[in-house]
Amino acid sequence: MVIAITKQAEPEVKAKSVLVFDLSLNITDEQASRSGIVQQAISGKDTSTVSLRTVLDTLEKARRDSRIVGIYLHSSKMTDINAGFATLQEVRQGLQKFRDAGKTITAYDVNWGKRAYFVSSVANSIVLNPMGGMEIKGLASVPMFYAGALQKYGVGVQVVRVGKFKGAVEPLLLTKLSAENREQTQKLLDDVWSQWRTSVGKSRNVSAEKLQTIADEQGLLEPSEAKTQGLVDRVAYLDEVVTDLKKLTNSDREEKTFHQVSLTDYASVSGSSLGMERHSGNKIAVVYAQGEIVDGQGTEGEVGGDRFARIFRKIRQDKSIKAVVLRVNSPGGSVTGADVFQREIDLTSKVKPVVVSMGDLAASGGYWISANAKRIFAEPNTITGSIGVFGRYVNVQKIANDNGITWDAVKTAKYADSEGISRPKSEQELALAQRSVDRIYNVFLDKVSQGRKLSEQKVAEIAQGRVWSGTAAKEIGLVDEIGGLDATIGYTAKLANLGNDWELQEYPQRSNFEFSLPSVLTSQMKAALGLDAQTPADPMTAEFQQISQELRSVQKMNDPLGIYARLPFNLNIK
Repeated sequence: MVIAITKQAEPEVKAKSVLVFDLSLNITDEQASRSGIVQQAISGKDTSTVSLRTVLDTLEKARRDSRIVGIYLHSSKMTDINAGFATLQEVRQGLQKFRDAGKTITAYDVNWGKRAYFVSSVANSIVLNPMGGMEIKGLASVPMFYAGALQKYGVGVQVVRVGKFKGAVEPLLLTKLSAENREQTQKLLDDVWSQWRTSVGKSRNVSAEKLQTIADEQGLLEPSEAKTQGLVDRVAYLDEVVTDLKKLTNSDREEKTFHQVSLTDYASVSGSSLGMERHSGNKIAVVYAQGEIVDGQGTEGEVGGDRFARIFRKIRQDKSIKAVVLRVNSPGGSVTGADVFQREIDLTSKVKPVVVSMGDLAASGGYWISANAKRIFAEPNTITGSIGVFGRYVNVQKIANDNGITWDAVKTAKYADSEGISRPKSEQELALAQRSVDRIYNVFLDKVSQGRKLSEQKVAEIAQGRVWSGTAAKEIGLVDEIGGLDATIGYTAKLANLGNDWELQEYPQRSNFEFSLPSVLTSQMKAALGLDAQTPADPMTAEFQQISQELRSVQKMNDPLGIYARLPFNLNIK
C-alpha cells in the first residue's frame, strides 16, 4: 500500500509551459520523510515541504528543458516566507541561471515581504496587486526574555558559561540584551541586510543607498510608489498576469489558464534526456545535519550524535563512496552529541575527503562538527561561529515551598544530590560545573585552532560565543569559501579527482515504511477541525508559538554533562 500511494507518476509537460514556483513552500535541507509523503497521499493535500536539493535540481532541469519557457513565482500565503536567507540565496542563484539562459521569470504577489522579494527580485517582470503593498523595513531581531517571569513564579536559574558573547543563556537571566549580545546581533543584522540591499539593488538597478533611504523613511510602499521607485515593473491584477502568461505559452483563449506545471510535480520529471541523471560507481555522500544536536539517537528533525556517528561509520566503510559533503544547518546543542559525531567525521576524513556546506546556520555545536573539514563553504548570510559553552541549572525550590512542597535528602557523599531541581547549586557545586565548562571550552578552542590552522590566540579572540555572518566568518578564517551546496559538491568532486564520473548518495536514508498511521490520522483530524498548521497565525498566536518553540528547544537539552554549545535561543531575524 505504501509503495502504491507514494509512487509518483511523471507529469505531462506541454510545449511552451511555465514552471509554477510557490514561494510559500517549506524548503528544508533534508528530503521529506516517508511519513510526510504518506500523509500527503492519503489526504490529497500538499504538505508544502520540499528539499533544497530538489528545488535546485528542478530549476536546473527547467533551464535545460526546451518545453519550459518561463517560471511564475507567487506565494499562496498572505504572510512572508519562512526560509532562511542562506537557503533563499541558493534558490535565487538557481533562478538567476534560469533567466541567464534567456528564459522569462514573472513574479506576482499581493504583498511583497522582504524574503519573497529577495528571491523574486531576479525576475524579468515583478507585478504587484493594486490593493497590495511592499514592505521594505530592514531587518530586526526582537528576543524574548523570561527572567522576570521565572523570578515571579519562583523558578531559580543558575548558569555557568565561557565567552562574553554567549547569549544563549541571557533570556533566562536578564530582562534585555547585554551590551555584548547587542553588539554581535547588530553586526550580524548589518551584514545580512547589506547582502539583501546589494543583491536586490543589482537585480533592480537600484542603489543600496536608495534602498536604505526607503527603509528609513517609508518602510511600507503603496503599489504606485513601488513602481515609481523601480522596485516593481507593473501594478496589475492576477487575471492580467494570467493573460500575459497565456500569451507566453501560446494558450488558446478558450483555455482557463496558461500551460503550466508546478515545481513539486515537475520535480518527478526524469532528467536523463537533459543530462541531469548521473549513474556511477563513484559516490559522493551528502549528509544533512539539520536541527538541534542531541545526545543519543535523536528523532526526525534532530541531529542525534550516535545516529549520525553511525552514518559516518557506514560511509567510511563503503568503498564506493569517494568523498563526503556534510551539509550543516544546526544551531548546535549537546556537546557530548556533537563530539561523538565529530569523532567519526575525523576518522572518515583520514580515509576520504570531507567538505562542509553551511546552510542558514551552522553555529556553536554546528561549528564544532564542521571545524576539521577539508574545506568550509558558507553563504554570505549564513549564521556561524558562536564558539562558546554554557551550562544551565534550574531549580523550583521557591515555587514548590510557596505551595507547601518540601524535600529532604539522605546521601552518602557531599554532592550526591546536586543534580536535582529541589534546590539551587551551592558555590562549590557551581565551581565544579564551571571547571567542566572551562575544560570543554578549551577543547573547543583547540579543535578550531587545529582544524582551521589558526593560532590559539586568534581563535580565542574570535570565539567568546560570538556569532558571525558568512561574509565576516570568511574574513576571520572560520570559513574558506562563499558558496552554496552546488558549489560545495562541485569542489568536492574535483578534490576527489572524480571528473564527471560520480553520483550523489544522500543521508540519512529513508525507509520505505518509515511512517506512523496514528500521525497520519492525527493530521487528518486536525485538518477536519480546522487546525491546519499551514494556516497563517495572527501576531498574538505567533508570539505564543515562538514561546512554545523555545520551550521545545529547552526540552531537547539532554546532554549527560549538562553542558551545551548552542546558538542563542531566540535569534530570530524578522
